[in-house]
Amino acid sequence: MKYSYLYLAFLVSCFKYCYGYIVTVDAHAEECFFEKVEAGTKLGLTFQIAEGGFLDIDVRIMSPDGKVLHEEERQSSGKYTFAAHYPGIYTFCFSNKMSTMTPKVVMFDVAVGEPPKQDGQEEGQTANKLEEMIRELSASLVAVKQEQEYMQVRDRIHRAINENTNSRVVMWSFFEAFILVAMTLGQVYYLKRFFEVRRVV
Repeated sequence: MKYSYLYLAFLVSCFKYCYGYIVTVDAHAEECFFEKVEAGTKLGLTFQIAEGGFLDIDVRIMSPDGKVLHEEERQSSGKYTFAAHYPGIYTFCFSNKMSTMTPKVVMFDVAVGEPPKQDGQEEGQTANKLEEMIRELSASLVAVKQEQEYMQVRDRIHRAINENTNSRVVMWSFFEAFILVAMTLGQVYYLKRFFEVRRVV
């Protein structure tokens, strides 16, 4: 668990800013989001299905020229990081077209890295010790925020499973109680008729 936090902090430290969203994708629908970046900028997508059906969705990432960079089907969560080869608008789409009637609640983050440095710009010109410390602190805060959001989604999923299981147990308990009462009444009625004295006139 400690190493996953360090990995997440290292991953986030490479990015300039990060946007987090929670959206509902209806059945037979597709929701797309757009990010305009310069060539060489690092992009990252992290998503998690919070509610709906079998907790799966189709994911597609497209470049500005319309080519599919990454595509997955029926995924409940995932992470994908890549560098923008061309400047322009990159598209992130979540498709729920395979679902017949169940909407899906998707929580996702889009992380955008620093644009590449211009030629002639020296490394030591903008980077100093204070900036590095601030960048590390910012990355740690973003990592903690993402981990909290992930834990909230997991808590919501497990709470829904627990409530569903609890309702089934309660219904089964009522059914068992009804069967026991019915069997008790049936046995009383049967024994009463068994010991009943019949008179023949």
